[in-house]
Amino acid sequence: MPLTDTQVRNLQPREKPFKISDGGRMHLYVTPKGAKRWRMAYDFGGKEKLMSLGIYPAVSLAKARDRRAEAKALLADGIDPMAKAKADKEERAALHEHTFAIIAAELVAKLRKEGKAETTLKKKQWLIDKANADFGDMPIRDLKPATVLECVKKVEALGNYESAKRLRSTIGQVCRYAVATARAENDPTYALRGALIAPTVTHMAAATNREDFERIVKAIWLYDSGAPATRAALKLMALLYTRPGELRLALWDEFDLEAATWTVPGPRMKMRREHVKPLPKLAVDILRQLNAETGNNYRVFSSAIARDKPISENTMNQALRRMGFEKDEMTSHGFRASASSLLNESGPWIPTPSKPNLRT
Repeated sequence: MPLTDTQVRNLQPREKPFKISDGGRMHLYVTPKGAKRWRMAYDFGGKEKLMSLGIYPAVSLAKARDRRAEAKALLADGIDPMAKAKADKEERAALHEHTFAIIAAELVAKLRKEGKAETTLKKKQWLIDKANADFGDMPIRDLKPATVLECVKKVEALGNYESAKRLRSTIGQVCRYAVATARAENDPTYALRGALIAPTVTHMAAATNREDFERIVKAIWLYDSGAPATRAALKLMALLYTRPGELRLALWDEFDLEAATWTVPGPRMKMRREHVKPLPKLAVDILRQLNAETGNNYRVFSSAIARDKPISENTMNQALRRMGFEKDEMTSHGFRASASSLLNESGPWIPTPSKPNLRT
């Protein structure tokens, strides 16, 4: 007997689940907690299958019967109604949930959980925003090489060749993540290799012979302009040859001046691993003097303009310019290259791909 609206509405749960038929292999399944679900059994490919038609009362008796009729029409055409429903769901997701912008945001969130530096994430987000402006709402599976090329060519046309290259790379990273998570089939940026103007590689200027480096060090120690934080930072760059970002973002609680150590947090290190750096006595003396002058701030090298912000890399470079060193002679990044060249040439160290080893 077919069901009526009154019967369905008044059905009460029992101690165990039960089902009541409406005919045409459709029934209402009722759980002990009172949930009511429409289901239909059918045969396809020699197997019996059970398809959900929706939950009552969101899906009424009349609506459930309509869905049963639609499923039977598909079966008559040799189409599996459950496979069709799954494909339709994936199509809707591809159009509205699997857009470039949504997947890119998911990738950035993943990289943040993996401990990538905020500076790196901000740069990546800046590039993603450029891509989003052109095709953020597009289903990522529909993204074509020509669409990506049009986006990156806009950046290249401004003469920003390195940014165009990084933009293509970032778009590719998002697309490969979509492929890895089964929401796209290929990376359209692969076809664009060689399509962009290759940026000219310019190495950071550095003093790589003893005489030039000695001249720079003397100038730093004699430099009496600028803020104490800037003068101290340059001296420590010459002594410790760290990356500028590792040093200028330092906080006082990272230093143990009694033990003469500096613990650099993993997120600031290139390899994302915490690094304990021993400090020579001169570095400790410089830090003690700086602390006496500016130690009331949690930052070691706070900006003279905004004390809650660190000095910029440009602050150190500008100080070098005021000392008379042009940008093709020395930069704050150059101290690492200076140390690498001079130490490797000095004899006690053997250059290796990983780290220097003392001769025995």
